Formats: sequence, structure tokens, C-alpha cells
Amino acid sequence: MTVIKAIIALTFVAFPIFASATLNVQQQNAKERGIILFNQYKPAAPELRVAAEAGDREAQFFLAEEIRQENQYISDEAYKWYEAAAKQGDFYSMIRIGRSSSDLCVKMNNCPTGIKKPEEWLAEAQKIAKEKSNHGDAEALYIMYELTADRDWLKRSALAGDATAQYRMAIGDRQGEGLMLPWKRQESVEQWFLLSAKAGNPKAMMQLFGIYREKGELDQARYWVERAASMGYEAGVYNYGYFLAVDSEALGFKEDKVKGHALISLLKELDGSGTTQADIEEALPQIEETMTSSQIKEAEKYAAEWKSTHPPLSFYPEKLGF
Repeated sequence: MTVIKAIIALTFVAFPIFASATLNVQQQNAKERGIILFNQYKPAAPELRVAAEAGDREAQFFLAEEIRQENQYISDEAYKWYEAAAKQGDFYSMIRIGRSSSDLCVKMNNCPTGIKKPEEWLAEAQKIAKEKSNHGDAEALYIMYELTADRDWLKRSALAGDATAQYRMAIGDRQGEGLMLPWKRQESVEQWFLLSAKAGNPKAMMQLFGIYREKGELDQARYWVERAASMGYEAGVYNYGYFLAVDSEALGFKEDKVKGHALISLLKELDGSGTTQADIEEALPQIEETMTSSQIKEAEKYAAEWKSTHPPLSFYPEKLGF
């Protein structure tokens, strides 16, 4: 790969400056553990609360999300943490508060009140994002899309390199958004997924896996499912393990029951979230039937090694998903 070196001139722009707390080692470890658990759909509030109470705005946002999802509406406590993060400049918290007018709490007639009205937080998010987007900030461009639902902002963010925006462009094109010829549409879908995957989005990697498998380009299908698995993406780990140990011929993998068993067994720690526990319980005995006891022990060792050398298992939820 050719590496292009460029000299970048730094320009000071009058953006609002928001400072988040500096965490000590214990607080930082708790935050990281909390985010890992959150991304695995496991209870994460105790760990996130440690960093949130220390003033970390990202932990405050994720703690608010955890509480909101548990209650299925924005409770007083969730609102408190969204507002704490929003006051420190967190776009996602501003948007959550801004959208609270359509939250379940409205029907329950118990929406929290804060220092600003929901529409004021949306206006502030838009003001800051607009300023940053004028200078090509990819995340700010994406935030403008979330605030306006104008696909032009999404495309601008995608062209600026935002992996989530690129993924959304692919999904939108697949669903028929925008005007283009049918054969150009599929080409566009694949190109956006490819850009998103190259930017590190494992969900896009799995989309490419499906596209290339259907097209019969098995070398590319193998490459992307392995890449998704290496990032700890639950769907990638399961499929990589399955096609190594159960149906290796389908993708042209060299059969590896030890590695396949190891990968699928790792998913047991997700307690049935995502890939159903039934899938795991069906696949593992099927693989074990053709393995020796020493191979199973080898698989257990390989699973431990994989876990220690790869990112934690994750569903990679989007920040403004459910």
C-alpha cells in the first residue's frame, strides 16, 4: 500500500470548546469495561456510573442510554445523564433530549424537565454541527443528517469518510432512495459498503461477505468474514467459525474444526443475545461429534488465545439506534 505523506496546515477555528473530565486509571478501566458490556447488550450501569460520576461525557451518554433502554423511555435519571453530557457538548445526548417530545414519557405524561427545552437542545446541536460541517468535519456532517433527515448531508458525510454515513448510504441505495439506473444502483450499494468496510465498519464487512458470496467471488467473501470476525463482531465470529468447521466447502476454506469450534464457543459469553443460544447449542455438538477429546481441549486453548489477542465481542450498535 502506498502511503502518501501530506503537510497539513493547522487553522484555528472558533468552535465551542467543551472539556470532559480526566479520569484516573480505575475510572478509565470502569468506563472501558462498561462500554464493552453495553456493546454486548449486558448490564453496564455500575461500571459506566463510575466514570459518569467523575464527569466523563461519553460515559454519561452511555449510562443514559442504558437506563433509557432498560425503562424503554427517558426517565428522570436518564435525562439527568443526557443533560450532563449535553452540557459538555455531546451531540448524541442533545439529539436524544431533543427527540424526547416523541418519547414514551409523553404518553405517560411524566417527561423530565431540564435547563433547556428539547427544541433548544436540537437548535444548539445544529448550530455547533453546522459550524463544524462548514470545515468538512465528517461526524458533524452526519449529525446534520440526523437533525434534518436531508440525504445530501448524509452523502457529504460519507464522502468525507464517516463509516456510519457510508453504511447508511449503501442501505438507502439498496432500498431505492435516490434516482439511478438499476445496474448502477447495485454498483453504488457495493461501493458504499466497501468504503465503510475499509473505514473499519464490521457490519459493512458482513454485507460485503453476503454480496461476494452471492456473486461467487469466494476469495472476497472469505476475506471480509474473517475481517469482521477479527474485530469481534458477533455475526462475523459466528459465520467465520461455522464456515471453518461445519461447511468449509461452501466458501472454499480449508476445514479447521479446532478454530471453528473455538470461535463459536466464544459466543456463549453473550448469554444468547444476537446469534441465538439455540444456534450455538446446535453447532457445537455437531462439530464435537467429529472431534477427538484432545482437539476439543486444543479448541478451548485456541479460544482463550483468540480472546486475549482480539477486540471484545460486540454487536457494534449505532449510537442513535433504538
